[in-house]
Amino acid sequence: MTDIVAACEIASGVTLLSSIDCFAKRCLGTFLLGAGLMTAVPALADQSVTATDNGAVDCDASKQDLTRISLKDDQFASVSKVTTGIATEDFGIVNEPTRGDIYISVPEGYTRSTISFFGTTQKGFVYKFVCKVSGTEAKQVFVTNADMAKPAKPQALALKSNLPLDQQAVTLVRAMFEQKPLEGFEIRDQPRTPVNVGNLKVQLVSEYDGLSMAGKVLRIENTGKEPVVVSDDTIASQGAIAVSISNASLQPGQATGAYVVVPAGDL
Repeated sequence: MTDIVAACEIASGVTLLSSIDCFAKRCLGTFLLGAGLMTAVPALADQSVTATDNGAVDCDASKQDLTRISLKDDQFASVSKVTTGIATEDFGIVNEPTRGDIYISVPEGYTRSTISFFGTTQKGFVYKFVCKVSGTEAKQVFVTNADMAKPAKPQALALKSNLPLDQQAVTLVRAMFEQKPLEGFEIRDQPRTPVNVGNLKVQLVSEYDGLSMAGKVLRIENTGKEPVVVSDDTIASQGAIAVSISNASLQPGQATGAYVVVPAGDL
């Protein structure tokens, strides 16, 4: 009987590298002339703000030129504002369809100190904008959604240590299937080099290490020309606590996931 889990672990590992995206902020300069000395200071024409769904966005809008508001990784689907019918109290707003930005223009003689409106995005977020009106230069506002910028970490599943070992194994299999953390387990996502067992190509893609048991996530592919039925005995030894196969009947070229629970320290 072939223990594929052991064969995968003996194969040389391939370390996955993650890349960190780097962002640079662009600054515009203005010059102040005083006491015969010219000094450069940053302008606030470009604004970067972070918003939350149903939250308020404070910003600055140009009084005499266009103001562009752009969303990071999203687009405006619609905007809503109140129209008073009074020329000196209304402002123009256009939803540009190509990039999904909006452009705001304030008429000459506008009497209010702020403009306000609601924006709904293609991803379903709603923001309330309140922008102070000032200045003669065109302005830009770049909005980042806080939840999209820093997605919430998946909540770890709890493992009840007072349950029998086979029931604890069910919780471990669920965590591996849902790709969620599990209390008391260290996760190693370091796919190993695939090994061939007959017409099956098997790869160990991640491991859950705990004090009493360990979990193995396998990717199994049928590389043959005939359908194959993957059995528990094919992928795990007799010492396995639990084995779960997403799809045991594989057509040629088809792949599936398998989840094996073994005693801690057992290869």
